[in-house]
Amino acid sequence: MNLHLLDATYELFRAYFGYPRRAAPDGMEVGAVYGVLDSTIRLLREDGVTHLAAATDAVIESFRNDIFPGYKTGEGIEPELLGQFRLAEEALEILGVTVWAMRDFEADDAIATAAHRWMDDVDRVVILSPDKDLMQCVIGDRVVTFNRRERKRYDERGVVEKFGVRPGSIPDYLALVGDAADRVPGIPGWGAKSSSTLLARYGHIEDIPGSPTGWDVKVRGAARLSANLEAARPEAALYRTLTTLRRDVPLAEDLEDLEWRGANRSRFFELCDRLGFGAIRTRPGRWRS
Repeated sequence: MNLHLLDATYELFRAYFGYPRRAAPDGMEVGAVYGVLDSTIRLLREDGVTHLAAATDAVIESFRNDIFPGYKTGEGIEPELLGQFRLAEEALEILGVTVWAMRDFEADDAIATAAHRWMDDVDRVVILSPDKDLMQCVIGDRVVTFNRRERKRYDERGVVEKFGVRPGSIPDYLALVGDAADRVPGIPGWGAKSSSTLLARYGHIEDIPGSPTGWDVKVRGAARLSANLEAARPEAALYRTLTTLRRDVPLAEDLEDLEWRGANRSRFFELCDRLGFGAIRTRPGRWRS
């Protein structure tokens, strides 16, 4: 049995930009909601998808904004997209999918928590997201990520091939190179090559020697890189805190609660009628009532 964990925030963005615009009978834009439902129903029809939960960012801000005001916010996100988040959560719940709508934490924290909590109880945890943050959760072939758009799976070997570091060093890597999506600045001068080379050797930022004369791997511009890191060790530690996913999100469910048993028939029909989703009205195929 596999456990599938869906990054529904990513799915909403993917649907918003990938599906045609669609208006509900009351005029509200609901194209992203339709896309998430359509995509999730397709997922549930795939072999081996029996236990599924989805995590969303009910609000974009989280505890990370309290410790670093420059962290990502909802600024710049189209109101038309933000306005569909709660409706998408409702739609997934009616479809019968467990939804974790995050407020103090982020969706990625919920996914990391679930993967950590249940990885010993299933054959494999499959994290459905292309988000590089979530690759820190990968463990061997037991916890993997899967990019649905590219149909590409990343196990531990795949993470090393892509980033040059093991999954446990991904937070350090993102702290050094920065993460534009989350507005993590990174350390000046530290790029993908230098960061992966040093972290492949030393593992974590605090284990990188303070002087380049102590580095036993070669990187271009070592003196400048070392000086920049030494001038920003506290910032690097803060950035790694930001890029490290939490594994202590209070999730109320047990594993058996994540088994998909079908959509709520009457509520799903009502939802489709309310939003004008006639094309997928009968597609779930399995009903709880």
